[in-house]
Amino acid sequence: MPSTSTPRDLKSGGVLLASAPPEVREAFLNDLSPGTLLALPYLFEFWALEHQLPPAGEWRTWVIMGGRGAGKTRAGAEWVRREVEGSRPLDPGRSRRVALVGETIEQVREVMVFGDSGILACSPPDRKPVWEATRKRLVWPNGAIAQVFSAHEPESLRGPQFDAAWVDELAKWKKAEDAWDMLQFGLRLGQTPRQVVTTTPRNVGVLKRILDNPSTVVTAAATEANAAYLADSFLAEVRARYAGTRLGRQELDGVLLEEVEGAMWTQPMLQACQVETLPDLDRVVVAVDPPVTGHNTSDQCGILVVGVRMSGSPQDWTAYVIEDASLGKASPTGWAEAALAAMARHKADRMVAEVNQGGDMVETVIRQVDPMVPFRAVRASRGKAARAEPVAALYEQGRVKHLRGLGDLEDQMCQMTIRGFEGRGSPDRVDALVWALTDLMIEPAGRFLRPRVRGL
Repeated sequence: MPSTSTPRDLKSGGVLLASAPPEVREAFLNDLSPGTLLALPYLFEFWALEHQLPPAGEWRTWVIMGGRGAGKTRAGAEWVRREVEGSRPLDPGRSRRVALVGETIEQVREVMVFGDSGILACSPPDRKPVWEATRKRLVWPNGAIAQVFSAHEPESLRGPQFDAAWVDELAKWKKAEDAWDMLQFGLRLGQTPRQVVTTTPRNVGVLKRILDNPSTVVTAAATEANAAYLADSFLAEVRARYAGTRLGRQELDGVLLEEVEGAMWTQPMLQACQVETLPDLDRVVVAVDPPVTGHNTSDQCGILVVGVRMSGSPQDWTAYVIEDASLGKASPTGWAEAALAAMARHKADRMVAEVNQGGDMVETVIRQVDPMVPFRAVRASRGKAARAEPVAALYEQGRVKHLRGLGDLEDQMCQMTIRGFEGRGSPDRVDALVWALTDLMIEPAGRFLRPRVRGL
């Protein structure tokens, strides 16, 4: 099994060297022998970022999840090198038969083999493998072979056998389940066959099952972790465009966003409701879902700022979710002050707070901080899912918009189903959202329509 303690020590040396004064770097390089100096660019452990180094311990699958440009491909290519290379050019390595699996043959060839961070670009001249195009494979001087496979053709993995595999961008494969299963049956050579998966996270079943496997280890990083090797203009552009969105959290931060089957809200729905600016709003409320207790194990306090633009009849009104000011592990006074501060920032007309758990104490706490605050207590008579359904319908009708920066709220929304909340803890942010939109949209619409119904 490859050592991971040494690479971490060498990485620290690389960081120190890069940040040292020019005279220190020059002295270091001058002290190296000619052979060591030539080898230095290929000593990946010396330059690698922490998430690019294999974790310690016994594992079968190493998943490297990261944002775009976080260095996943380079990490995968260097791991294959480490597996097949010996200490000298013709020495046998740990692995002799490797599978390289991507979405298509072309993507494997252009990214994993010939790409700027691919295997050929990473390999020193004396150990560089030869690409045999007709057989779709790489052959190393020591006899190790890496065969190329397409995830579009899972049956092509039936029959061959391997002692190592590199899987790239698994989360976007159309036949991911079948291709992954076929690879597992073939990964049967040697004492401890292993595989590395390099992927931008997406909420797909096969990736979630791999992550849940006890034999899986994970390293993760955002795009900025590899900023030294990326164009400044790229980072500025993508952050300006996608910061605070669910797509940005997935593609740039490398966060696996949970979406459950039957969710009331989905990522495409929430992406479609993003807006850059607010119109003039007719009403703004701050909705609060307070925690039951105020100690370290308490739920969070959901605090949402939402406004509404009232033009025409209620069916034409549009709501705007402006800010998620929720707090975690706050005392009653702490969350009351945060809610009142949100009211002041956005010149809100009223505070709406659920009082099922705290009763009159909720209003008492708030009025101890501001005795004159316009306040409305609301009490839930139905379950969370039942209360959320009419609010989800407003989204389906395109009548609710989101400013950016609401990623935590949107994560909770994508875990709310008709069966209830299927995430961890309590959906405090979603509860606050429901109370706000009920106060601004649903109840006023009901009052507007009821007299017309009686007159029929």
